[in-house]
Amino acid sequence: EVHLVESGGNLVQAGESLRLSCATSGFTFDDYVIGWFRQAPGEVREGVSCISRNDGSTYYADSVKGRFTISSDSAEKKVYLQMNDLKPEDTGTYYCAAPPFSSKCPVPEYEYDSWGQGTQVTVSS
Repeated sequence: EVHLVESGGNLVQAGESLRLSCATSGFTFDDYVIGWFRQAPGEVREGVSCISRNDGSTYYADSVKGRFTISSDSAEKKVYLQMNDLKPEDTGTYYCAAPPFSSKCPVPEYEYDSWGQGTQVTVSS
């Protein structure tokens, strides 16, 4: 069974940085896609970033390009989301997720079937 656990969320001021971690278990890490999503209160969940361990492809939403960087550590079986120059509109619960197959990024949200519990990011102005 795939198990994903996010950590690293916090309350920060605009312009500051955070690094989120997604600890994974239960699947072949090097063959999988991991995506990061976020959901603000009252808003729909949106895809933020994606990394394919299979072909190394990555994806970033336009709203985070140039500020966020996704990376992975095979030994630790973790995926990281480095978030720089945070803005109040980055506030939300951040989730990592995995689809049940290997692919290149991006992968449509409906394909993801394993989700973490989320970590809260709050950016004050």
